[in-house]
This record gives sequence, C-alpha cells and structure tokens, in this order.
Amino acid sequence: MSVLVTGLAACGGGSGGPTTVNWFVNPDSSGATDIVAAACTQQSGGQYRLAISPLPSTADGQREQLIRRLAAKDTAIDLMSVDPPYTAELANAGWLYTFTDAERTQLLDGVLASPTKSAIWKGQLVAAPYFANTQLLWYRKSVAAKAGVDPNSPNFTWDQMIDAAIKTGTTVAEQGKRYEGYMVWVNALVLSAGGSIIQNNDAGRDAKPSLDSDAGRRAAEIIHKLATSKAADPALSNDDEEASRAVFESSTGGFLLNWPYTYAAIQGNIKDGSVPAAVLPDVGWARYPRVDANVPSQPPLGGINLAVSKFSTHRDAAFQAVKCLTSPAVEKQNMLLSGNPVSNGSVYDDPEIQQKFPMASLMRDSINEAGSRPVTPYYGDVSSAIQRIWHPESSLNPNSAPAASSKLIGDVLHDKRLL
Repeated sequence: MSVLVTGLAACGGGSGGPTTVNWFVNPDSSGATDIVAAACTQQSGGQYRLAISPLPSTADGQREQLIRRLAAKDTAIDLMSVDPPYTAELANAGWLYTFTDAERTQLLDGVLASPTKSAIWKGQLVAAPYFANTQLLWYRKSVAAKAGVDPNSPNFTWDQMIDAAIKTGTTVAEQGKRYEGYMVWVNALVLSAGGSIIQNNDAGRDAKPSLDSDAGRRAAEIIHKLATSKAADPALSNDDEEASRAVFESSTGGFLLNWPYTYAAIQGNIKDGSVPAAVLPDVGWARYPRVDANVPSQPPLGGINLAVSKFSTHRDAAFQAVKCLTSPAVEKQNMLLSGNPVSNGSVYDDPEIQQKFPMASLMRDSINEAGSRPVTPYYGDVSSAIQRIWHPESSLNPNSAPAASSKLIGDVLHDKRLL
C-alpha cells in the first residue's frame, strides 16, 4: 500500500523523536485500526506516531468520555473519532479545531455529499468524514418472488414491503428498541416523506421543531402499521441490529433494514454453522424503501468523523494523521479489513472492493444520497424526546405523536421540561 503524506513540522519531533498523536477511537475488533495507524505512522517519515486509546463500546459512552475530557481542556487528546450526530455538539462548544480553506479542500477531495454535510457546522469544516455508513434493504429472494414484488423496483415502498411480508407469513425486521437505532428509523422515514425533525438547526436552542407535519404523521403511520401487523417480530420493541438480523436469518425471515455489515455477518454465521448455507444465495439487497412511490428515499446515514481537539498541542501532526487516514489508499485498506464503508466515493470503484462487496455501488449511491440525523448541538435531547414519545411502536398514535414530540423537543431545548 502506498500512502502519500506531505508533512508540516510536528511539535515535539526532531531530535526528540516523532510526535505522539493520541487518537481516541471507537473499539475495533477487526484489528484494522491498529494496522492503518501503523501504516500512517510509517508513512509520516518520523513526523508522528499514532497512539490508540479506545473509547467505550457504545455511542453514548463515547460521547460522554469525549465531552468530559474536552470540557476539562485535556491536552492528552489530539485526534478523536466522533459519531456524526455529536459532531455539531462538540463544535458548538468550541472544542474542535476548524480546518482552514486549504485543509478543507484537501480533506474533502472525492468525499461523498452526505458525509461532507455531517462534518460541517455553521459553514465550517470541523471534522473529516472517515467511515460513512448507510442502511440497505436486505430481502429473501424467494419471499419477494412468492409475494410478486421487486424490492429493486425504483418505486418500491414500505407499504408494499409490509404487505408482502403479511402475504407470505414472513417478517420485516427493524430496530425498534428504545435507543439510538430507533431514532435512525424514525428520522429516515420522516426525511423520506419529505419532512424534517427540526429546522434552522444553526439556531441552536431556537431551532424549530417540525415533526408536527404530514411527513411526521406518515412516518408514524408506517411504524404503527408494521408494529401492529403480523409482519412484525413479536419482540420488535426490544430489537437492535443483531436481534433484527437474527430474525431475518430465521425461518420467518423476509425483509430486513440494516447496515452493510449484515452480509459478512451472515457469511460468518454460515461458517460457524448457526445459519444454514442455503440462506446466503437467497439474500438480495436493494435501496432503502420509499415512503411515497414518487419520492426517492433518504437512507439513514451513519459513520465516523475524525476531529482534532482545539486543545491539542500537536495540531499540525494531528492534521497530517487525518489526511493519511482519510486518503483513498488507507480507506480502501480499512474497508477491506474492517468491513466498514468509507467516505471517499472513489474507493467503491476499486476491483478488490467490488469483489468483496458485491453491493458496493449501491452502498456508495445510498451514502451519497443519505439523510443525516439532525445536525444540532442538542442532538442528544432531540433524540431522547422522540424515543420517549414514539416508543413502544405498537402504542404509537400517528395523529398525536408528531405534535407531542415536537412540543417536547421545544420545551426541552428551552429548559421548560426535563428528560
């Protein structure tokens, strides 16, 4: 692998050895993080050494640790992996380094549109898109054929999918547990229906809650329709990514909304004997379903952004590390090792990537056209308010929940109510 790194003189280098850049990163069981960190260290030519400090395993835990350290102006943290929904919160607090126009041009070369938007706050690039994820529709080919539907049809809808599962006695597996995964589902439906959860996000506390809309009610209708139908897993209100995947792999599996790791995970389960080998050839994939047949869906956007701490004493070296980690060559290596989709669109055209990920082109297009969760420094409050009102799915009232959640969001943002 060849990685080109042009260097600025790093603080602490020279005769004292390479600068240590402390990277606080989400846990990685694949070993890819260690490998790409070592590669960038080597390619720096002695300018810096990337040292890895694992963050907690959950997104909430990662956010909490980063906030505590940054609020204390901890100079031990140079580079950090940040979930896109929390990037604005850290930037708004003044804790992230803002990249210059020249640095922005370098970091965004070839990066897909939606990940780019997730890294910008008030017009400034405050992080570099690194991983970029999206949900796909996974389906059993035999079930779709039996139901007489084509999930790859450009106007395939949620209603068609639910009806197909009911007709064939199978399930639509989703993440319905009261956690961030459920917020991903709600947000994707609202955006795909042409609405939004909040507007004027840059206004911070004065952003306008906008769920009380036709789009909000349509999203709630779909969730309630699935939850109260025979197509729902009985444990829907407790299902996360892994539980919903297990439902899809079972004898009642029909359709599943989940991240691209699903394909490799099914292969792994077949290898260990927990899933019949016949399942994999029956698995198809398609773009996230539409809410309205005439309006393209906005698939969920996930991923990781790389941000440099404003309090770092090694910002030049940290920037060089970010440049290396987000280069197409390193992103390709990372994707092959970890299975995580990446932010640079050129990687998806690589023959090795297309061989390992036969759905690579769909992943790239879905990421490019994905809809992000609300970019706001108060994202945690917004998400918690929706989860409170919209859960459990079977009790969701499509007529009143959107208005109730919009009011709760507004009250929480203005300190009128506590979550």
